[in-house]
Amino acid sequence: MTTYTEDLHQAIAAYNEAWGAHDLDRIRALHAPDMVFENHTAGERAEGEEAIAHIARIFESWPDIAFTTRRLYVRDDLVVQEWTATATHVKPVRRGEIVAEPAGRRIEWEGMDIIPFERGKVK
Repeated sequence: MTTYTEDLHQAIAAYNEAWGAHDLDRIRALHAPDMVFENHTAGERAEGEEAIAHIARIFESWPDIAFTTRRLYVRDDLVVQEWTATATHVKPVRRGEIVAEPAGRRIEWEGMDIIPFERGKVK
């Protein structure tokens, strides 16, 4: 018999794998219908199905984006993970009226996800 924490470890592993594969159908299947996706740094927020469209735009903007988990904390319907992302800047990136034209350089940055779960789905 598995514990709930083990189930969450499996769920976040599947979610991370889907992100790594840029597989929107698998990502959608792992989301609760009313899930909220927020990128506080960029001031972006999307809910429900719009979250999938938002994630699709991330993959379009950064076609080779990849995440490596540095630390993972799992407990009581909550996953916190620290990660390092790498991607090549090949398409314009827009933040409001600011546009960063593609430089063709590979970049790397660190971030953190706080992911609540509800009934085994990303909330």
